[in-house]
Amino acid sequence: MNFELKFKGITMRWLLYVYLPIALAVVLLATVFSLIYASFYEDRVKNIAEDYTYDFHNLSDCDRNTFETLAVTLTEDFAHKTLLEVQVLNADGRVFISTTGFEPAKELMPDYQQATITKKTGYYRGENSVGEEVLAGTTMIYGKNGEHLGAFRWITSMQAANSHIRNFVLLLLLLCFGILGISALSGLYFIKSIVRPIRDVSNTARRIAMGEFESKMEIKKNDEIGELCDTINYMASELHRAEGMKNDFISSVSHELRTPLTAIRGWGETAKMSVGFDDDLVSRGLDVILSEGERLSGLVEDLLDFSRMQSGRLSVNTIPIDISGMLTTAVDMYIELAKKQGIEVSFTPPSTPSVVMGDPDRLKQVFVNIIDNAVKYTEKGGLVLVVQTREEACVRILVKDTGVGIPAQDLDHVKEKFFKSNKTVRGSGIGLAVADEIIKQHQGLLFIESTEGAGTTVTIVLPLYEEEKVEEADEDVLPLNEFETPVVKTEADEENDSAEEQNEDSQTDDSQKENEDGEG
Repeated sequence: MNFELKFKGITMRWLLYVYLPIALAVVLLATVFSLIYASFYEDRVKNIAEDYTYDFHNLSDCDRNTFETLAVTLTEDFAHKTLLEVQVLNADGRVFISTTGFEPAKELMPDYQQATITKKTGYYRGENSVGEEVLAGTTMIYGKNGEHLGAFRWITSMQAANSHIRNFVLLLLLLCFGILGISALSGLYFIKSIVRPIRDVSNTARRIAMGEFESKMEIKKNDEIGELCDTINYMASELHRAEGMKNDFISSVSHELRTPLTAIRGWGETAKMSVGFDDDLVSRGLDVILSEGERLSGLVEDLLDFSRMQSGRLSVNTIPIDISGMLTTAVDMYIELAKKQGIEVSFTPPSTPSVVMGDPDRLKQVFVNIIDNAVKYTEKGGLVLVVQTREEACVRILVKDTGVGIPAQDLDHVKEKFFKSNKTVRGSGIGLAVADEIIKQHQGLLFIESTEGAGTTVTIVLPLYEEEKVEEADEDVLPLNEFETPVVKTEADEENDSAEEQNEDSQTDDSQKENEDGEG
């Protein structure tokens, strides 16, 4: 495995922040376990030695006269002479008998000094007079009356114990090295599986940034790295497609600009040379120049709208408008042009108006763009049908043609910027993108259905405008004028009113009788 270590690279960070703490933790645990095991084994040796010398505690049952006699007997009968040495000391601290049968050499006995201080048992681990590492323990002996009779001392070699401890530490070190080695190999393999693909991704991204959009990642993994590689490949393909669309867009716009400019320049020169000689030719040339200038103005306006859309500055100023009149105006613009090309444009305005909240200029721009596309992609003898229907809360507008249609693989991209399915027909490829954005800002929908070779249907759905209903006042309740005073009638006034009504009725009857007599 070849790794280029960088100070801020992933491998170095793994070494500093992952592997080094693991190594320190393993070493620390191994040290702690070694010390614990050594202490445990030393305690085990002490316990065994004290178990072997348990009979020497019987010396506490003696007195000064019988102490040495019993000590000699216990020393001669000691059964573990090959495992450890036992010495018996008198009250003065002098060894007077040993299980080895030899007079011990005079040496420093720290365990005895410790026992005299604590008056119990003292221990010492170190080297004896010949340089051998030993473990010794001294226990003070007191008689029944508390008199200090002496002590017994055991000494055992630590050679075998040290060898056992060394073997344990060696085994622990081998285990630690194994753990660290496996961790290093697995970690480096894991780092390699990350670093190498990331380097490949970086190199590929750098090539893509330099314009090599055909560059691809060949790494296939079912993990996050694989997803990243697939995303890079998808990004490269989309950039490649966008670059192609941009180049086609530049080519199309250049052609769209060159054609009217060539016509304007040519007819301008012709008209200039014909001034005063052929007025009809001059008039015809000026008409062409004005027409092509209007065409250029429309193309520039499309480009400006596209720029506004890209920067989020494309706005609409909505007012209540009848969509039928707007659609009729857009259709009338293409009826004569389509007729010259042998194409029929049909639209029957509905009898009832459909009012929407819309920007007249923007909606006209959308309708003109869609009808223009329908006419452009329809061959001679074809039909462009415009239908407007009103539904419960929206108005639906269909522009259906019998043109060449759109291939199925291009149908999902026709509303994208710069995209042109048919590159043989004039157009910049941004009209539908702008139209779709305008309809979205009107809270509407624009979707396209097409069958290659059979035609295309563009559907626009816009929400209807609902006027606020003003509640009508109740005609039976008429409010008083602020200057009028309400009239309050008494009972006498009501009697006078009834008497006047009776007199009027009687006068009416008399007049009727006089009329009848006159007729007779």
